[in-house]
Amino acid sequence: MPCAPSPASPRTSRGPARLVPVANRTTEALVLRSVDFGESDLIVHLLVPDAGRLTAIAKGARRSVRRFPGTLDLFNHLRVQVAHRRTAGLARLEQATLIEAFTSLRREPARFALGCYLLELLDRLAPEGGARADVRRLFGFALTALHTVATLHRIDSRLRTLLELRALDALGLCPELRDCVRCGASLDSGVGEVAFSVADGGPVCGRCTRDAELFLHVHLGTLRALEQGLRFDLERLDRLVLSRQSLEESRRILDRFQRYHTGVELRSERFLDEMLGDAR
Repeated sequence: MPCAPSPASPRTSRGPARLVPVANRTTEALVLRSVDFGESDLIVHLLVPDAGRLTAIAKGARRSVRRFPGTLDLFNHLRVQVAHRRTAGLARLEQATLIEAFTSLRREPARFALGCYLLELLDRLAPEGGARADVRRLFGFALTALHTVATLHRIDSRLRTLLELRALDALGLCPELRDCVRCGASLDSGVGEVAFSVADGGPVCGRCTRDAELFLHVHLGTLRALEQGLRFDLERLDRLVLSRQSLEESRRILDRFQRYHTGVELRSERFLDEMLGDAR
């Protein structure tokens, strides 16, 4: 008696499995942060020149010497191969080779602290995607800033202040320094102090201030000094002189301004304050 045919398995009835399209990319990258994940993986935050901040998983990175030979450390400038699934989910870091390690940043606590602070600021505020010219400029700033911290003779609060300002500028978040942010009027050069609104992102002229508002009060000379800091080459920032008053006022502005945009106290901030002797 012939046997009845067995019913088709569920797998056969659904047809062949569909493959998820994957796009591969080879690019430069800067390691902003890496976090242990599972038994052997790493979640890596990268800054890349054509896409801004990119989060990727490096499978087996903590035990694979061939694909990731000590390359995923903080500060490392890399050439990476990344696979992107064209569906939701993390990109996958397939391979990384070292271009530059910025090893001198790890030799002195002050250099290390300032480097960590800048990378954490970028990790918090760098966009995922964006106009190609903008993210390329941001990537170029990040590399030049690390080189500056690694090579300049003196690491102090003045350099920290100017690099933080330049980082905000590269991120597209630089405060206005010349004109009233409410009416656009130029600030009167004869005025000693001006009101600075953190929420509005710059100075407010006397006609636009209201009694109930809270402002930081800074000297016009401080804003002019910060303007100069935006024009200097990064490698020459050590030549720009800030008076004690200008430095103290600049720190107040940037401390509040950075916190306004990040919404948190950066983990590296207190360590940097201790290394540079900055009072809070």
